[in-house]
Amino acid sequence: MPELAKTYDARRVQQRWTPEWERKGLFTAGRRPGAEPWTCMIPPPNVTSVLHMGHALNDVVQDVIARYRRMQGRDVLWLPGTDHAGIATQAVVEKRIWSERRKTRHDLGREAFVREVWAWKEEYGNLILQQIRELGCSCDWSRTAFTMDENLSRAVRVSFVKLWEKGLIYRGTRMVNWDCVLRSAVGDDEIEDRETKGHLWHLRYPRCDGHGFVVVATTRPETMLGDTAVAVHPGDDRYRDLVGHRVHLPLTGRTIQVVADDTVDPKFGSGAVKVTPGHDFADHERGLRHGLAIVNILNPDGTLNDAAGAYAGLDRAEARKRVVKDLEAQGLVDRIEEHTHNLPLSDRSKSPIEPLVSEQWFVRMAPLAQPAIAAVKEGTLRFVPDRWAKVYLDWLENVRDWCISRQLWWGHQIPVWYDADGNAVASVEDLAIGSPHPKSGKPLVRRDEDVLDTWASSWLWPFSTLGWPNDTADLQRYYPTQYLATAREIIYLWVARMVMAGYEFLGKCPFDTVYINATVLDEQGRRMSKSLGNGIDPRDMIEQYGADAVRFTLMILATEGQDVKLAPTKFELGRNFMNKIWNAARYVLMSVPEAARSARPGDHRHDRWILSRQGAAVAAVSEALEQLRFSDAAQALYRFVWDDFCDWYLEASKARIRAEDLACGATLLSVLSTIVRLAQPMAPYLAAELGEALGEREPAALLGWPEAGPRDGAAEAEMERLQAAVRAIRNVWNEYQLRPGAGDAYIVTQDPQIFQEEAGFLAGLAPAGSVYSGRNVDPQGPTAVQVLPRDTVIVPLDKERVAAERARKQKELEEAQKVLASIDAKLANREFTSRAKPEVVDRERQRREEAAERVARLRNAIADLGA
Repeated sequence: MPELAKTYDARRVQQRWTPEWERKGLFTAGRRPGAEPWTCMIPPPNVTSVLHMGHALNDVVQDVIARYRRMQGRDVLWLPGTDHAGIATQAVVEKRIWSERRKTRHDLGREAFVREVWAWKEEYGNLILQQIRELGCSCDWSRTAFTMDENLSRAVRVSFVKLWEKGLIYRGTRMVNWDCVLRSAVGDDEIEDRETKGHLWHLRYPRCDGHGFVVVATTRPETMLGDTAVAVHPGDDRYRDLVGHRVHLPLTGRTIQVVADDTVDPKFGSGAVKVTPGHDFADHERGLRHGLAIVNILNPDGTLNDAAGAYAGLDRAEARKRVVKDLEAQGLVDRIEEHTHNLPLSDRSKSPIEPLVSEQWFVRMAPLAQPAIAAVKEGTLRFVPDRWAKVYLDWLENVRDWCISRQLWWGHQIPVWYDADGNAVASVEDLAIGSPHPKSGKPLVRRDEDVLDTWASSWLWPFSTLGWPNDTADLQRYYPTQYLATAREIIYLWVARMVMAGYEFLGKCPFDTVYINATVLDEQGRRMSKSLGNGIDPRDMIEQYGADAVRFTLMILATEGQDVKLAPTKFELGRNFMNKIWNAARYVLMSVPEAARSARPGDHRHDRWILSRQGAAVAAVSEALEQLRFSDAAQALYRFVWDDFCDWYLEASKARIRAEDLACGATLLSVLSTIVRLAQPMAPYLAAELGEALGEREPAALLGWPEAGPRDGAAEAEMERLQAAVRAIRNVWNEYQLRPGAGDAYIVTQDPQIFQEEAGFLAGLAPAGSVYSGRNVDPQGPTAVQVLPRDTVIVPLDKERVAAERARKQKELEEAQKVLASIDAKLANREFTSRAKPEVVDRERQRREEAAERVARLRNAIADLGA
């Protein structure tokens, strides 16, 4: 048998197998043309990304199932790729150009700037794909896609034109999220809410009838320059007589009306709120309901425009100071309060988002949403865990039109051209400037300068990556896909949109199962973030513990429906388990004679038991993987390897292997081969190395998934009795701190045959010198007794041991009594019980119950030892 290294060198194994898998094309789809296809599309990470722990978890839960399906004989396509990430990538390159050359993109011009971005992408954009490789992921790297590849770009144009021709794409003026630094509309997914300590200004708006003021509260006093109303709740008696009247808008010379609106919270501030339809989403809706004018006071760069009057040209922050100062000078600031609120920031520029009414391109979503809603309600599409289906449905059933235009240069430029009169035409193919408009006949004079939202390409990902809009062989074979694993944050931003696109362009749901993986938190339960500095870099963990350890740890912690609290030390669990398997395999390969390879597994009670337990493990792991219960799968493998195989069978086999029992050796090799197969989806590097050492004909990644096999209830029941007896003897030895072999043990049983037959097993695994069994065993003197369901274990104790144990327990009792007295004194102190928080007092009372129970147990134990 080949001899394995003394320790599992994860780095060496990874460096060997990662390029080997790719060189041999083991994960290339199409290797099994007659097999049933199984497809999974990786959620494409941004080209600006580096692997973080959320990526690692998401990639592993995809790879585990891809490897599992491959072992089941399926033709697996797990397609990798990256997203061009319009805003993020443009921001990175703009920052780089400015840092290196002190130039802006406008200095370079559009074409030159786009060339710069492509050059950056070629140099840095595939970094995260290499890191995913190092995690051991079995993607079909030959099909790696990028959302701006030629064919994927054509798919974007075709989809745009199709929607245009159906009237589902239009250009209109709507409220959008505006990034004043990037000078672009941004999507909801590109915003982060940051809790911010600020102020709440209470401002006085003079009533036009001369009867005092209406006080409104706002966190953004500069936007009052764009107010067109004050709103109150229709049921608020304080303002019932004011509705329909007008108030003066300070600093502007305008008057605005008071309206009644159900959305106003009477408990916020004074119960009256300013309405700024041009700069607040909720106010925009109020404005539409009441027919209010929209006043835009902002330029695209965040400075105030001419509509702001005397404040035109000021930056937002400076305008706020000036507005507050002028209001104070006029006695119109009622009061200013400290106030903590969520400030929406652009994810890329980190600048405050401005709600802004802007002319943009939109997709009509309501018609597209209907089949996507039906897919879940009719059972075509399922979510795991199923509670996430509600998030999906809630968004789709209240969907708003999608703003798909971005004022950027990097991305898919909108395929629309205009004549001099502004008449638009959409085209899949480029149209030449000067060529006639197909309807007006007038020369085309320009192309729309905006690019499409990144999601407008990634919503096509499940089929554009397979060649759509061409009817390719890949599209015919691998669409629809079977499995999508992603994060909860993009259920509606990406998942729902992909479902809509799948039905709209191919008439099919793009996948049948969506697995929403857990969020990885730090050990305190906080989200990992750069600002908190609490992130854990998976690359560091791979370097320290190995990729297999990282993968397995993530799996065993990924309990369905619960987020993962993670500390670096938790990866020790995975590393220890990899070492356990390695050491067990090393022992087997060193100890089992070569002739055992051609022998049949044995019929010994131990062999039948481990093969039955193996069947249970295979069934448990298989069922858990089928149901996407990753933690259950990992735990079933862990328990079988660590408990059944290593702690019991391996130890029991040693005497038989020394006796050159070939049947035992064959059983060891057979079970080890099954362990390699079960471990392969979760620990592929270890499995590859051990599979080769076992002489498997196929690489571990292509081995067949093991069959569960029959259960042997009799063997399992018999072994349970033997194990219970061994554990009972071990408990006595631990309780009384006996040296191994220091004394004998007796088993009183009405069925001594099994214990007599397994005397060697008991002697090898129990710490007693000898183990006797019989119906009428009655050792004299003091004893320790362990009562089992069918048997009783008795261990004689010598007088010195009893005396020493009595003294030890007496000392423990005295310490326990001191603890109990201390707690009683604290609880008797009225100053403590009256001033401490109730939960603190309750905790002390719980401690008191536990301490009293310990004192009682120790007293009983001392009494059992006799005088």
